[in-house]
Amino acid sequence: MPKTDVYKMDGSKAGTITLSDAVFGQEVNKTVLHSVIVNYLANQRQGTQSTKTRTEVRGGGIKPWRQKGTGRARQGSIRAPQWVGGGIIFAPKPREYRFSINKKVKDVAMRSALSSKVQENEILVMESLELEAIKTKQVTNMLSALGVEGKALFVTCDKNDNLYLSARNIYGVDVSYVGMLNVYDILNHGKLIIAKNAVEKLEEVYA
Repeated sequence: MPKTDVYKMDGSKAGTITLSDAVFGQEVNKTVLHSVIVNYLANQRQGTQSTKTRTEVRGGGIKPWRQKGTGRARQGSIRAPQWVGGGIIFAPKPREYRFSINKKVKDVAMRSALSSKVQENEILVMESLELEAIKTKQVTNMLSALGVEGKALFVTCDKNDNLYLSARNIYGVDVSYVGMLNVYDILNHGKLIIAKNAVEKLEEVYA
């Protein structure tokens, strides 16, 4: 079973924790991770794009010039695709990009994502992530004390408004909780900073 240190918000060590093999010690399945991320990104798309074909563009009802005798190429309408202001060939229309994926596949992907963070030493388990007040400086000080640079994702057991409001102005730093955690967010951030009680909750859900 993988072990990792538990940190306080001031950067000091508060002990160690043994992570569950069933959640944090799995072999990383890149194929499943790819499938789940494609699914997540597809489901975020609005699908509201819309352009007009030559049948929908205004104008162009009359033939621009006669068929023969002008020396120019024959043309049937000034709204054909080759004309400026003409219609679009194979114009994109509003459509639904969503598709479903098996829940077991999502679970495998979540275990793979969490395990990859352990294998790459990109997980930091915190004794607590509770803030008494909304202070961005507290979060920046915590990140500095932990030596975190670049993108980071805080994960709490439940919704934590003080932490969310304190961290939302910091570029590359996001906050989530166990009920909203997804594979894309885990892999899209460098460091995974997770509360100890959130680790226990993840092990309860995915083990």
